[in-house]
Amino acid sequence: MSPLTYLFVPGNRPERFIKALHSGADRTILDLEDAVAPADKARARSTVSEWLQTLPPTEQQRVLVRINDAHSPWHAEDLRWLAVQSLSEVMLSKAEGAAQLVPVLTCLPSGGRVMPLVETVQGVAALPELAATAGVSRLAFGSIDYQLDLDLPGPGFALDTAAVAIAMASRVAGLPAPVAGVTPELDAAQVRADVMHARALGFGAKMCIHPQQLSAVREAFRPDQATLAWAQRVDSAWRAGPHTGAIQLDGRMVDKPVALRAQRILALAEATH
Repeated sequence: MSPLTYLFVPGNRPERFIKALHSGADRTILDLEDAVAPADKARARSTVSEWLQTLPPTEQQRVLVRINDAHSPWHAEDLRWLAVQSLSEVMLSKAEGAAQLVPVLTCLPSGGRVMPLVETVQGVAALPELAATAGVSRLAFGSIDYQLDLDLPGPGFALDTAAVAIAMASRVAGLPAPVAGVTPELDAAQVRADVMHARALGFGAKMCIHPQQLSAVREAFRPDQATLAWAQRVDSAWRAGPHTGAIQLDGRMVDKPVALRAQRILALAEATH
């Protein structure tokens, strides 16, 4: 199953790297962009590089690096740095077209992947080509930066419209469900509410800014007991066939789409156990 949780760590805070890796997050994102001041960019690259070299390959697979966007003054140096690393996946900030993804992929080892972070209206407009680019792992939504780009006063219909567009583009391209943006608050109730909202819009994972948020995210993705019990009954009855395309359970008809939905619920329950 695709990762559910992505935890950001500033690229200039090496004392937090191993803690993040062992926090329970499915993926750790070492950030060279917003979390690092301009004067610290070069040092952050060196710090990340030195730490990555200490990790066994299996651990390196769980680490991404977020690089600066293609229009920033640090992007070219980020690409030169990437070319001498062994990263398997990179997040590109403010992705706005396939032409920005190709140079990143060129710097990665064979089989390397890029996760476009959609944070602007231009990025939403370019969703079909971003999602269809070979080497894209999945899409992510930088919702806070998107609000700034469109000058939105806060969450609402305009933000949800962009989110649904990202989810739909992911589905058309056969990508995993996209990754929802961060919740600035550490309050567990707020994190859970944000995950539930993102899930209703078609998202399948979430970026976090603090280890404290991880358990709330996994809890929000975990099916409740009633839903899990229903899925178990449906799956058991469906597998007990043979049947002619539909069965009756709890007074309702169950056909293949319902059975597949039950199987997805069970897989999600296993992943969030």
